Amino acid sequence: GGRNTTHFSIIDNEGNRVAATLSINFPFGAGLVASGTGVLLNNEMDDFASAKNSANGYGLVGGDANAIAPEKRMLSSMTPTFVQDNERIAVLGTPGGSRIISMVLLATLDFAAGNSPESWVKVKRFHHQYIPNHILYEKQGLSTEEIISLQSLGHHLKQTYNYGNMQAVQLNKSTNTLSAASDHRGEGLAKIQQINE
Repeated sequence: GGRNTTHFSIIDNEGNRVAATLSINFPFGAGLVASGTGVLLNNEMDDFASAKNSANGYGLVGGDANAIAPEKRMLSSMTPTFVQDNERIAVLGTPGGSRIISMVLLATLDFAAGNSPESWVKVKRFHHQYIPNHILYEKQGLSTEEIISLQSLGHHLKQTYNYGNMQAVQLNKSTNTLSAASDHRGEGLAKIQQINE
């Protein structure tokens, strides 16, 4: 995941925050360019359930609640996120299709454990979305002991490629300092830039 979706995380010098995840869904979106604009149209309609219990292009199965209807938005896994505690504000997000929610949850738990943006973007990843009934994990995403334990409980596991491209920034409120990180799994840039007023 991540070739057709992007995310950026920003905190400016006034404390304004942006977490933006943008997607055209499939490679080349809908395969159509709006006449005279050069704008490639997305095919986010695939995120609706076109038929009950049928999978979309990425294998995510939807039900009646996600059926196509007028004035309705489709289910989306995009999860641009703000997290804060008494000392820190975090802005984070990632591409990755249905695995986005799992990746953001794992990074948020790492934030709650007191770790830095560099740690959040490096956290080992695994994902389960109910259907198909298996746990996806990236290489070294689970230890041998965890794999054996999960299998002994009857779980089906499937190793997959490294995925995601998390972008994260943190403001430490007590020191008024920023830190940022870009996921080594993808293509991105983490940059702290002073703005002269």
